[in-house]
Amino acid sequence: MLRRSGIYALKALLELALDPPRWQSVNALALAQDLPAPMLEQLMLKLRRAELVESRRGRQGGYRLRRLPANLPLAAILAAVDAPAASLMAATEPEEDPQPSDRVTRVLNRRLLQALERELDRLTLEDLLFDLRSAQAAFSESGGLLLG
Repeated sequence: MLRRSGIYALKALLELALDPPRWQSVNALALAQDLPAPMLEQLMLKLRRAELVESRRGRQGGYRLRRLPANLPLAAILAAVDAPAASLMAATEPEEDPQPSDRVTRVLNRRLLQALERELDRLTLEDLLFDLRSAQAAFSESGGLLLG
């Protein structure tokens, strides 16, 4: 359901959230998350324009989060790098409703989209970071489940 650009942006911001005060280059982020650096560079510029990250030039430069992960809603991150979900849905809806069943489908699609938008507004980067850390803690170095 998410576009590649949204997934890449979330992965890069999660990497930044793991070590918030440190400036990280696009190449370091790309390497850590196995992402294509040229595309990631474009995404980071969009995130900077949206004031979600800040950048610094030079040898010790790179990117870092501009806000705490708890103050970064997923909706804002995805909107910065992708078209909003509502515009994608509108583009796929026909102009006319020739069949009553089509109207029902449109109403259902709108309700699902509204629920998705509410959830993306509610969820933050901190929530994803918590899930990531929980998953890492649940598995041992060898990839097996830790018990107890």
